[in-house]
Amino acid sequence: MAKKDGITYEQIIGDLQKKIYKSVYFLMGEEPYYIDKIADYIEKNVLDKSAKDFNQIVLYGGETSIADIINFAKGYPLSSDYKVIIVKEAQNIKKEWENLSFYLQKPLNSTILVFCYKYSTPDGRLKWFKEIEKNGVVFISDKLRENQMQTWVDTYARSNNIEMDNKSIDLLCECLGTDLTRILNAFEKLISTLPPNNRKITTENIECYIGISKDFNVFELEKALTDRDALKANRIVQYFAENKKANSIQQILAQLFNFFVNILHYHYLPANIKLVGNESYFDSNTKRAAIGKELSVVPFPVAVSVANAAKTFNAIKTMEILGNIRKADARSKGFEFSENNESEIYKELIYNILH
Repeated sequence: MAKKDGITYEQIIGDLQKKIYKSVYFLMGEEPYYIDKIADYIEKNVLDKSAKDFNQIVLYGGETSIADIINFAKGYPLSSDYKVIIVKEAQNIKKEWENLSFYLQKPLNSTILVFCYKYSTPDGRLKWFKEIEKNGVVFISDKLRENQMQTWVDTYARSNNIEMDNKSIDLLCECLGTDLTRILNAFEKLISTLPPNNRKITTENIECYIGISKDFNVFELEKALTDRDALKANRIVQYFAENKKANSIQQILAQLFNFFVNILHYHYLPANIKLVGNESYFDSNTKRAAIGKELSVVPFPVAVSVANAAKTFNAIKTMEILGNIRKADARSKGFEFSENNESEIYKELIYNILH
């Protein structure tokens, strides 16, 4: 779970629910989901409806300054115990951050100042940042890694009384990646389509309502390439080319690139943890866990698919393929070549991978 120095999302929300407030919250990191969740909770729950009109201010980094923020923060609440100031898109404030340190040395206990600093983190050595660490809450929201997504989706589904089998979870994660916002939007759409007495999401639901096909997705493409099934691979990429809205070529190429990076990494793992195919059940599970840890992927099925693909593509060929994927990505963005016909880009890439 996203955290900084042991401070987790659950701990912050737990304190807020108990009405334990801090003078300053600095929420930062590459994953906006948890930043938004904490800020939204504060915005909706700290003040009652009658107090919000006079004591709650929402600012945006591109439209405000540190001087404005300090002036608002120094004001006392009107007929309320607290004044809430939420600065969204704080990463867009380019100047004057150092001036914040004067306020942070003695922040008002009656002001709850929240910074939403997304997609990056400031220099932790700066004086103003150290003052926040001393007198407030610093929370970092890291992107989840690929090998954490299945568990996250499963946990989220269970917490919402949704039943999903492993195939459905794998399909959703494989095609939507580690973007929690995209996955949550998909969940909302899927849940809204379920009948009252049915709380099960299947691959058929995902294919129908999210536009992800159980037969035409990156996972199936990787398998077709591993099996050297040119016909199936070309059918899948043709489907991608004809359904661009649900299958961005840059996203598909990025996922393919990561797959072959893992294959290359696998080739240079210690020989004693590689899968050879004749292991006992216990040894197989042990090796898959070790591979998953080394590659930061799910032991099954991702680690197994990478191990199988490494038998098809040696290290030299894998490096060549990575170059071909880079070239395809450049073509898809209009670089190096004047045309960017997606169907032709895909076909040439498949040919280069399998020959």
